Order: sequence, then C-alpha cells, then structure tokens
Amino acid sequence: MFSEKFALADRVLQVAPSPTLAVNAKAKALRASGADILNFSVGEPDLPTPAHVCEAGKKAIDDGHTRYTPASGILELRQAVCAKLKKDQGWDYVPDDVQISCGGKHGLYNIFQAILNPGDEVLVLAPYWVSYPPMIQLAGGTPVIVPLNEDNRFDIDPAVLAQYVTGKTKAIVLNSPSNPTGAVFSATALAEVAKMAHEGGWLVITDDMYEDLFYGEGKVPHILHADPRLREQTVLSNGVSKSFAMTGWRIGYSVGPREVIRAMNKIQSQSTSNPAAPSQYAALAALTGPQDFPGQLREAFLPRRAFFVEALESIAGVRCVAPMGAFYVFPNFSAFFGKSFNGKVIDGSVALADYFLSEALVASVPGAAFGADAFIRFSFATSIDTIEKGMERIKQALAALR
Repeated sequence: MFSEKFALADRVLQVAPSPTLAVNAKAKALRASGADILNFSVGEPDLPTPAHVCEAGKKAIDDGHTRYTPASGILELRQAVCAKLKKDQGWDYVPDDVQISCGGKHGLYNIFQAILNPGDEVLVLAPYWVSYPPMIQLAGGTPVIVPLNEDNRFDIDPAVLAQYVTGKTKAIVLNSPSNPTGAVFSATALAEVAKMAHEGGWLVITDDMYEDLFYGEGKVPHILHADPRLREQTVLSNGVSKSFAMTGWRIGYSVGPREVIRAMNKIQSQSTSNPAAPSQYAALAALTGPQDFPGQLREAFLPRRAFFVEALESIAGVRCVAPMGAFYVFPNFSAFFGKSFNGKVIDGSVALADYFLSEALVASVPGAAFGADAFIRFSFATSIDTIEKGMERIKQALAALR
C-alpha cells in the first residue's frame, strides 16, 4: 500500500484524466481484441501531414538540428508566427511576444501557471474543452463555469456572462471555433465581452486552434478585431496540430503581452525546456511553405459535416446544431435518458456513450466531460464510409432502448 507519508499532492487528486484519451484507449483495446470499433472520439485530422512538412522534419535531423534550442523556441519559427499573424490578421507582434510550446495544450498550461494565484477565478464557457478546468485548478485558480444555450447556437449571452463575474474574476477563456460544439462566437457577442473585459481588467485567453477550419464566409470573428484595445490584455493560443494534421509533432504557440510571455518562458525553461527541435523545423515549413493544406482539410470535412448533421437530425428525439467550425458534431441525446437496455438504465451521457461503445461498437465522448451532460461529441475527421456505418449503428442502438 502507498504510504500516507508519501501521499499524493492535493492538486493532482482534484484532477481527472483526460476523458477523450481514456475513451480512445478503451476503443483501441477493444479493436486490438478483434472488435470492429468505429472511433469518433479523437480530435485529429485523418489526412496525413503534408509531405513538405515531413521532409523538413527529416532534413532537420540530417542537418544536425537534434540538440537544445532556446526554451521559447527557435527564432525563425517565432518570426514565422509573427508573419502569419500580420498576413492573416493585420496584427503586429515581434518574436519576444511569442512562445513555442509542446503543443497548444502545453501553451495553455503555461498561461494559467503564469497568471493565476490561489482564489483567482477564470470564466469558462460551457460546453468547454475538457482540459480548461483541470489546468486552471492545477494552477491554483478556480474555474467558473458559464453555460451557453443550445437554442442560441452556443453563442455567448453577455447578460448571462455578467451573472458569473465577481471581484475575483482574473481571466476568461474563449474558444471559437469551439471544441466540442463547433460553434463560432458572433462579432456582436465578442464586442460585448470585450467591453466587459476592458472595464474589468481581465486577461483574455483565446484558443484559436481551429481558426482555419471555419465553414462560414470570410474570417472567424475575433475579439481583437471587435476591440483592438484588448491587445495588451489578450494571449493568443494556437498551433499547427489541426491546420496541418501535425497532432503528433507537438508544436503550439502563444502570443501576447511580453511580461506574460516572459513568465511563461520561465516556467517552460524549468519544466520541459524547448519543444523537440526537428518538430520546430517541421512547423516552420508548415507556416512558411504552401498554404493550401488547411483549405484541403475544409473541403474534405464539408460533406462529412453535412452528412453527419442530416443523419442525426433524421433520428426522432435527437437535436444537433450544425457546427460552423472545427470537426465535431455535438448532438443532444437527452430524450433517451431514462430508457434502458437489458435492465441497464441510460442515466446520462456517460452511460449512453458506454452503451454506444459496448453494444454498437461506436466510440464517442460523453458530453459530461465538456460540462454538458445532455450531449455526446463525435469527430467527423474520418471517412464518409465510417460515418455512414457509425450512424446506422447509432440508429439501431437507440431503437433498441426501451
């Protein structure tokens, strides 16, 4: 038995493992045992990393880029991030405003570690990405969950948001396009949030990881376009994982006020140090080379998105807001709660997702993991054939409930 003398830290005891990774691991185990699992649980593009990016990673190894780099990332990559932001958004940043991290998740972790003290509150809009609350807790902060309304297409309601603001509010996290809903916050709502943040002096953390996967016209609305005054109190979080199918390369970046980036660099230098050097050079090729791949991803995802939404809406009792970005659908299955199969009652999204996996051999992620128990998340970063098979299995599984 583990000795009480060496008990685990309180901070880790309050944090659950990532549910998306847990579902994926269970699905892989079932598949390894011979089960025909259709996996809709993982958030990564199914297209391969672009060839020129892979070649850049290989060349970096051949060229001897296998040693330490500056903890904040190589200068060339930080310059490339600045150039991207200037070209795409018109924002002027310099390399000292940029940190390269081991994926976008790592960058967000560094942000919270750098800015939060015990008792500080962070506004988190629900449904939220599963890792926001645990990362806030690990930094000693308190996540304050603000519900978004499905009937409002999961847009921000400033009047509702205002009800959760206190004197301890330190920051707000924005994720648009959103994981898990695929929702995109409106420019009107963002302008109101910007006003509140400016007056309250909050730090705004914008998780822009899915910005290139937007199914509307023009660019995704952004809070810095809604109110440029927020420049000195906004930290941008992004990376190459989704836009360039580079999830395993583990390169993200954060951009923001220099004092925040410097604090993040201190933390990174004393924890992971630099991200892997070959991965940085591969990311450099992604940001400075041909830029057609994100568009190819969008074109591949559009018919899958349309099919998934139509199939879900054809099932009596299921509601689904069509996602405007990312590659997830987030249907509401609450009409089936209370029903049962072989004596086992479906009492929420966890039970329903487990039922889908065990009886329909379909892996998904329960909405409870995202702070929205009525829903279940499916990724459409997979083939149309897989989606068609999966939806047929889901329909049959739901029909079997009594």
